Amino acid sequence: MKTLLAIFLLLCSSVHAETVACHVTYGGETRTLEAQPVSDPYTVPTVQVGSYFLFKLVFEDRTVIKTTVYADRDSGPTPLHQGIFTWPPINSGPHGFTGLHFVYEPVRDGELEYWCELN
Repeated sequence: MKTLLAIFLLLCSSVHAETVACHVTYGGETRTLEAQPVSDPYTVPTVQVGSYFLFKLVFEDRTVIKTTVYADRDSGPTPLHQGIFTWPPINSGPHGFTGLHFVYEPVRDGELEYWCELN
């Protein structure tokens, strides 16, 4: 019985250790943004990327992973791109479970690239 309990606790701890990591490249700089599961996607902040983009990574209670890229405009954030990935994601190939995405600035011709993987 103790062995079963130990295995159960080990499995639970490894499930909680899962995170999603997105590798975001803009202006020649790559940063890795990570997210853990959340129950309320509205509490997840956006992250400034360069002077024009905002990036939001939401890992909703192991049901769905969402990426959103916004233009940071004076009138407020404007969505440019959204990716929705069902659970469980499968890392395949060199660009994780999302593949490589490109998002372009409609005003300045800049390019943001990203791809995500399950850690």
